[in-house]
Amino acid sequence: MKIIKSATINDIDAKEVNVESTFTKGLPSFTIVGLVSSAITESKDRVKSALLTNEFKFPPKKITVNLSPSEIKKSGTHFDLPVALLISLYEEKNINFKDFHIFGELSLNGEIKDSSYIFPIILSLAKQGLLKNILVCENSAKKISKIPNINIYCVRNLIEAIEFFKNEDKSRFLYKKDELKYEKININGKEFYFSNEYILDFKDIKGQENAKKAALISAAGNHNILFEGSPGCGKTMISKRLPYIMSPMSLDEILDIAKLQALDLKEPDFKPLRVFRSPHNTSTKASIIGGTALGEIALANNGILFFDELPHFSQSILEALREPLEDYKLLVSRVNKKVLYDTKFLFVSAMNPCPCGNLLSVKSNCRCNELEVKRYKNRLSEPFLDRIDLYIVMNETNLNEISTFSSKSMHLQVIDAFKMQVLRGQKELNGKLSDEEIRKYCILDEECEKILNKAIENFNLSFRSINKVLKVSRTIADLEGVVNIQKSHLLEALSYRKR
Repeated sequence: MKIIKSATINDIDAKEVNVESTFTKGLPSFTIVGLVSSAITESKDRVKSALLTNEFKFPPKKITVNLSPSEIKKSGTHFDLPVALLISLYEEKNINFKDFHIFGELSLNGEIKDSSYIFPIILSLAKQGLLKNILVCENSAKKISKIPNINIYCVRNLIEAIEFFKNEDKSRFLYKKDELKYEKININGKEFYFSNEYILDFKDIKGQENAKKAALISAAGNHNILFEGSPGCGKTMISKRLPYIMSPMSLDEILDIAKLQALDLKEPDFKPLRVFRSPHNTSTKASIIGGTALGEIALANNGILFFDELPHFSQSILEALREPLEDYKLLVSRVNKKVLYDTKFLFVSAMNPCPCGNLLSVKSNCRCNELEVKRYKNRLSEPFLDRIDLYIVMNETNLNEISTFSSKSMHLQVIDAFKMQVLRGQKELNGKLSDEEIRKYCILDEECEKILNKAIENFNLSFRSINKVLKVSRTIADLEGVVNIQKSHLLEALSYRKR
């Protein structure tokens, strides 16, 4: 019995699968077993057609192909090539598939094609250290060529795949790996990538200098932020420009985002640009939290999750956000299994001050009564708001105001602050530091301690709020290139707390 290694996607990670085959006496038949999806069941016809088209004789035996382990549900068309190789080479005694993982969908004439699951499967297996040598088609090889520490071998069709295993010299099939062609910085021997293209620029926004400064702090430290202001004052414009000024990305982060893009059935672009997920406020809880498919929370990992018109989201959705905003992980329980998602995203939100939006306006009259305003704001609970690092009230602007911020200048400041954080030995940005790391990196002098204690008494700050203030203070100091947190940094951080 010959065995070929492949894999299947299981929620967000991959599980290794052994493709086994037996050829026994009996009425000629072809069966694939092992809790397979309809796409794998249909591969029988694709494999048979590919073999017969290329003048291979289909064995007149009872052929059973098993995908092991059988308790895991398998899906995807990439099992076509392993199955076809087992059948076409069943008489070859000296061929060994032991060191290779094989993936590929077959066309009816034997051409090998890419499928949407191949990239996330190989990336997941590579991170688990489960594979070294891979055989795929050229289109798949282009996608996975960014993954480090693997050898990629490339074939175009079934004939070449068979020749590959019959030939002892496999070097001519080796695919030359690509490198990311973006700007990069090297810190302590580790490379981080960034893009200097600013399709949406902060200089297009008139005025709102205080809100832009808060956006700069948010991007530099990955701090959750809430903008409140009248309609048209620039809340959404600022939010949509945040991805272009965020901190540089490691190769692992770029690959993780590409993996989520592939699972979302999108073509991975491998750009060092944070994803920007912006679900509508009418979205269901399952589409945001995750149900049978990935939710917006999981897809926003290492990127931005933007909620516009925040109070109009379902209260059950907002309350469900409390855990991922605190623990940076989300456990979703399903029938017979539990799935754990990473949720290390920057939460950005925007809201009006009242239902009509004109409570803070000096040009328009507010049509809401006191009860309506109170009911509108009560949709956001205190525990939820406590998880917001930066709270910004924005005023209306006029056309005569100028912009002193540009995305390029802001991005350069973020990169400098990022270098300080990495050189300190931080594995996470300031906004995602643990309690232990806060005590290590967010140290206050005696004067700052007194100010913080007074603020705790006056504003009734919770333990979580105190940590938020310390982390924001640390980021403001980093943006100014200062080693220790100073009085001005702490006072500015306190000014961003919701009162």
